[in-house]
Amino acid sequence: MDFDQLVTFVAVAELGNFSRAAEKVLRTQPAISAQIRKVEEENNAKLFDRTKKSVTLTPAGERFLDYARQLLALRNEALQVVADAGTDVRGVLSIGANETTFLYVLPELLARYHAQYPDVRISVYRNFSHKVLQKVEDNVAELGVVTMPVRSSSLVVVPIFRDPLVWIANGQSPLAKQGRVSLKELAHQDLILHKMGSLRRIMEKQLRPYRPQLKVTMELTSAEMVKKFVGAGLGVSLICEAFVQEEIKEKKLTILRTEAEVVHRELGLVYRDSRSLSRAANAFLLMAMESLGKSRPVLTQTRPLEALGVG
Repeated sequence: MDFDQLVTFVAVAELGNFSRAAEKVLRTQPAISAQIRKVEEENNAKLFDRTKKSVTLTPAGERFLDYARQLLALRNEALQVVADAGTDVRGVLSIGANETTFLYVLPELLARYHAQYPDVRISVYRNFSHKVLQKVEDNVAELGVVTMPVRSSSLVVVPIFRDPLVWIANGQSPLAKQGRVSLKELAHQDLILHKMGSLRRIMEKQLRPYRPQLKVTMELTSAEMVKKFVGAGLGVSLICEAFVQEEIKEKKLTILRTEAEVVHRELGLVYRDSRSLSRAANAFLLMAMESLGKSRPVLTQTRPLEALGVG
């Protein structure tokens, strides 16, 4: 059994789907199936129950998954120790974030990082913030960029980005011609809600006094879909201002000014308190603090700034 097979096994276990796992590890589906069969043969145990609709772990597979993750984490740690033995920044930068953060906050930063440290391979994990936190706590991802606040005693949190939340409407909407829109007026509009997360909670809180009259037309799972459907005129919604800059310039969307107190979404870069950062991760942390507007970190744990490489 080799590490490539372990990577495949973990991908199938986490995604519950051979096709998506094949896409993630850049293999064909037959190659994935062959690797899983070999892992099962070497373990002399069935690790997955397969149906036409799903792939789920057997009890033996669930136990093996814990060890597979530990082995991969140990392999990554060993590689990083070797990479850190020299003076150059190299090795792997393992970082997790949600889709919108990767799309709108991190591209320029990652491009700059790659240009400065071309010997570092960047490995990304895309999922919801709570899933990213779990990966960091499990020592699978070294860094995570997540929505704050973060409630974990095992993680250090460095705020790196702050963005206002704004109400948006179609650029040709009658609301777009108004200088200011009241929350009562918004409550009479068709609403496009986020299916989960902090944005949905904030929308519900701001419109709570008008709850009986609210008309929800859609519940969507991604910021991209919210932008598309608001732009198509199907309703109004709340979103991070950084996500809609292009659409505002092109007048596909407009920002609605309301009397509600401005609320901000804040992103924090997290890593395990018990883990010493690799050179690759520390270089990214310092670059993120510089590029995204935070010159000094505010930590949830009591740790000296010198530990982060800042005086």
